Amino acid sequence: MLIFNKIKRLLKLDKANISSTTIGEDNSKWELAVDITNIGVWEFDAIINKVYFSESSKRIIGFENDTTFGANVNDWNNRVHPEDRDKYYKDYQDHLEGIKPLYINEHRVKCKDGTYKWILDKGKVIKRNHNGTPTRFLGTHIDITRLIENEIKISNTLNLVSKQNNRLKNFAHIVTHNLKQHASNFESLLKLHEESKCEKEKEDLLQYLKTLSTSLSKTINNLNEIVSIQKHKPTTFKKLYLAEETNKILRMLNLVITKSKATIINNIHPRLYIYYNAIYLESIIQNLLTNAIKYKHPERAPVATVSTVIKNKNLQVIVSDNGIGIDLEKYGDSIFGLYKTFHNNKDSEGVGLYLIKNQIETYGGKITVESTVNVGTTFTVTIPNKKSPD
Repeated sequence: MLIFNKIKRLLKLDKANISSTTIGEDNSKWELAVDITNIGVWEFDAIINKVYFSESSKRIIGFENDTTFGANVNDWNNRVHPEDRDKYYKDYQDHLEGIKPLYINEHRVKCKDGTYKWILDKGKVIKRNHNGTPTRFLGTHIDITRLIENEIKISNTLNLVSKQNNRLKNFAHIVTHNLKQHASNFESLLKLHEESKCEKEKEDLLQYLKTLSTSLSKTINNLNEIVSIQKHKPTTFKKLYLAEETNKILRMLNLVITKSKATIINNIHPRLYIYYNAIYLESIIQNLLTNAIKYKHPERAPVATVSTVIKNKNLQVIVSDNGIGIDLEKYGDSIFGLYKTFHNNKDSEGVGLYLIKNQIETYGGKITVESTVNVGTTFTVTIPNKKSPD
């Protein structure tokens, strides 16, 4: 409904000299017609400051046969949902000022039983005085609750499909990115084994290959588990000890760490654990540590530190390095974009940061970055510590 009192203030007429048809007078014919279609009708006479609601209008919100509803011109206005009122009033004002030829608004209105229904409210000024001030309004109410609820269901379905599609793409990136790292490690180890002349060195390399093989098997099993989880209903997260999981990743990256003369410091308390997706956690930490080594400063050996902070019931995993850094003023808006690269490294694909950002956000977390060129970079991953996904 409309802001009737505003119209009343605009009128500067002598009511004694104005004749006006009684509002709602002789409405039986049209009211019967609209009652058949369940369309409510409202009418407002600004001269006598009175509003009329058809039985259909009142029935929509549970006030059928209630002769007192409408006695106050704000009976409908006061029931409009607080979140919808601003637009409700603005749409009316736009019609009043001639910006819109019709008053049209969708809003929620509180029913007699306390529930809300969605109403399509339409109206128009049908009479003005000689000064152009509106004196009479006529409009309709249509219950569109079912339509809105169906739109919400469709929107939720589309969002779900979009999320599932993103998870599918995310999973494809995980497979490509993670397995590529394993394949590269195997290739390097086999080449070193082939070139080695020392039996002791060959034996050590075989041990590395066994460790890498075990790690690869675990990764494949975890990937299979993700497929199973996506296929069925989400299950509870695994209880993961962060220090132990980080050490597993360090063992998998042992060859890369050794070749780069890197130092990785695991400062996570051994008893600290979270409930999380194991393959996602591996992918996140592995990618951040791999980047710390890949983008090392040419004048110093890479050093990276993994630490944690508990903040506001969330766990923050912090990975800091002393590498070449990122110019955030230049690349800050696109640092987590797909196929975005910021250095001339031939191995850069622009997938890793995009990948882990999506993994982190899948379960309600976030990732932020601080970096100074030629000094280093710090990534902070905030993870809600909960036992089951949303």
